[in-house]
Amino acid sequence: MAEIPADPTTLDLHQAARLVGAYCAIERRLFELTGSLAIEAEMPPEVLVYLDSLSTEHAWHAELWADRLPVVSGIDAAALVELPRPAKEVFDAIASAGPAEQMVGLFRVVLPRLIASYADHEASASAASEQPNLRALRLVLRDEVEALVTGEALVQAFLGTPEAVAAAGETVVRLESTLVTASVIPGFVPWPGRRA
Repeated sequence: MAEIPADPTTLDLHQAARLVGAYCAIERRLFELTGSLAIEAEMPPEVLVYLDSLSTEHAWHAELWADRLPVVSGIDAAALVELPRPAKEVFDAIASAGPAEQMVGLFRVVLPRLIASYADHEASASAASEQPNLRALRLVLRDEVEALVTGEALVQAFLGTPEAVAAAGETVVRLESTLVTASVIPGFVPWPGRRA
């Protein structure tokens, strides 16, 4: 009997675990970043209130992903919760930017790319072996899309002049270039074994 070739997009346990660990780390970092912005940033009150509620949502997402980490001999689940290097660079750049650039970085780079990663994973996941991950992906994707829509409306309030629009564009180019240079295409999380 002929052997059926493996689907190149299907993840093995270790690959899926690394992705889930990266998602957990990203959501934790988003929790920290949006939470600190809600407290420290000089932004309109409605933006601060929204960032505070978004921070709570990211904390829940991080817990959801932490619960999906494998409990298997030979896999240190805690060690899997690590930000991919390009994501860390993007988050560091956003954290050190001004308010408008922070909002643009979050809602025009991070969330769209994170949504792309989650959607790509959902489309590639095996219904047989990744059912818990699929449920989590669907829940988190819905939340992230809603956050993107609300966040984009808030970003536009920061773009009242041509100079502000130009600065926003420069922020997007700088952050996107960091990810593209690191071959993170598509999405925000490098897919195991996939190169741009």
